[in-house]
Amino acid sequence: MREYLKFFIDGGWVEPAQLATLDVENPATELVVGRIALGSAADVDRAVKAARAAFAAWSLTSREERLEVLNRIVTEYEKRFGDLMTAVTEEMGAPASLCQDAQVPAGLDHLIDATRILQDFPFQEIRGQTMIVREPIGVCGFITPWNWPLNQITHKVAPALATGCTMVLKPSEVAPFSGQIFAEVLDAARVPPGVFNLVHGDGPGVGVALACHQDIDMVSFTGSTRAGIEVARNAAATVKRVHQELGGKSPNIILDDDDLPGHVARGVRDVMNNSGQSCNAPTRMLVPTSRMAEVLAVAKQTAELITVGDPTGDAILGPVVSRTQWNKINGLIKTGVEEGATLVTGGPNRPEGLERGYFVKPTVFGNVSNDMTIANEEIFGPVLVVLGYESINQAIEISNDTIYGLAAYVNGADTAQARVVASRLQAGQVSINGASDPAAPFGGYKMSGNGREGGDFAFYEFLETKAVMG
Repeated sequence: MREYLKFFIDGGWVEPAQLATLDVENPATELVVGRIALGSAADVDRAVKAARAAFAAWSLTSREERLEVLNRIVTEYEKRFGDLMTAVTEEMGAPASLCQDAQVPAGLDHLIDATRILQDFPFQEIRGQTMIVREPIGVCGFITPWNWPLNQITHKVAPALATGCTMVLKPSEVAPFSGQIFAEVLDAARVPPGVFNLVHGDGPGVGVALACHQDIDMVSFTGSTRAGIEVARNAAATVKRVHQELGGKSPNIILDDDDLPGHVARGVRDVMNNSGQSCNAPTRMLVPTSRMAEVLAVAKQTAELITVGDPTGDAILGPVVSRTQWNKINGLIKTGVEEGATLVTGGPNRPEGLERGYFVKPTVFGNVSNDMTIANEEIFGPVLVVLGYESINQAIEISNDTIYGLAAYVNGADTAQARVVASRLQAGQVSINGASDPAAPFGGYKMSGNGREGGDFAFYEFLETKAVMG
């Protein structure tokens, strides 16, 4: 049983202003496996004061000094790799293989990438008679989600540290173990007191206090669009910068060619990865209507090869993170059936043989129309919807007919055609034929957010621009 009843503030582990606790459940077993302290506005205020005091010195450190700190963090992170793997599996149900290959390495990659970018990042440049100076924005409040906990923490913390900002982190209270260990990593790496602070808690108790706090200069939030809107509202009174990476309902356009079966199979697997709990998952597959039967046969076969079960074993899919999410996903699956979509495989309720845990069957719907609920709402589970198109223009129109614009995918043998299609999609990131780049800018159009994470684009989010003329 894990007990994390202290917060990391001003370089030390401190008692909360008033002790209130929250049980943390293992979603594979439905058993309580830990307990955290829930912070309050008083705890946030203490952490912000520490960050504000530390900013004066940290913002003036040299590039070399910050590189030294980041390199120490990388070293300590590597030492705790196994502990982080265990924590992510326990707190949110990610299979051990996914933790080893993706969940934990993602955090390490962002830290290493920040050190690489920092070495040559242009904090100053001359334009004619003007010097353009990029300075750290100040104290940042970070609110991170449970689905890729270390990925999202380091997506924010690494560039913020590199640019000279100080910060207060609220990791998800649903999956807080990895955030706690990450704070231990920074403690072991001797990050100067007050530069990084952690306060556990929920949205009403800590998230709102971070967004509202007058001494926080920027709030960066990753999560649902609904919650992101509330963060922006709470931040508006202090006119702080608001960075948001929010929801998605990403289209995956499969072009009509001989490679279609392979692209369909990969698309199914990409949706099911991490039990469908990825904001950029290609959950809307668009295929030629004339080949719908062929597509659904491939999708059914692929989905039914995906094993579901104990995340500490060999299963490809673990559970979804909580009973709340399980109920939501099952409700949307039932809605899909009621609205007339073809249930190709999967469906509501747990997979056979799994009586406990928040497990969801890999589910595929065919013959979906874009006015159906399952084609519009972000399900955030292992559920794929397949829509037909008569022409490329119609495929693009359907793809863009959404409130979201986080990611999109185009797959086909004719790469030139795929690039033309990609150029017309309203999304912050478009992948052609499975291409990926961890350093590429990541963020959304429309209601998928504001700003970008990843690579040097993330650095600019944490900097103010000053023009010194003459």
